[in-house]
Amino acid sequence: MPEIELGVPRGVVESLPEDDETAERDMRRAIASIQSRLNEEIDGTDPAEAAGIVADAVERMETQASTYHEFVPELRAWGQSPIYAIAWRNLYVELIGQLHDHDWLADHLDRERSFRIVEDGIRLSDL
Repeated sequence: MPEIELGVPRGVVESLPEDDETAERDMRRAIASIQSRLNEEIDGTDPAEAAGIVADAVERMETQASTYHEFVPELRAWGQSPIYAIAWRNLYVELIGQLHDHDWLADHLDRERSFRIVEDGIRLSDL
C-alpha cells in the first residue's frame, strides 16, 4: 500500500507574517509527525482498515481546526491578530483535503466517515 504524503499548503505559508519563520517550522514539524504516525499505523493494513485509522486522524484534525476557529473572534475581541489561529485552522482543513486526495484511500475514507455518521445515530437529514 502506498504511503501517505502530506505537505504544508502554499496558501497557508503565504498567509503567515514574512518575518516569522517559527510558525512555518512548527507546521512542518506537526505535518511530519502526523504523516509519520499515520504511515506507521497503516503499515501492513488493507485500505479499508487504513481508512478507519485515517478517519480517526481526520476527526482529531477537525477538532483542532474547530478549536482554532473558535479562537479567531476571541483574539479579535481582545485586539489581537488572529493570523496564527487562522493559519493553523486552515492547515488542518487543508490536511484533511490532502488525505482525501490519495486515490487509494479516498473511497474507503468516505465510506468509513459515512458509516460513523450513521453509527452515531445522525442522519443526513439531521445536519
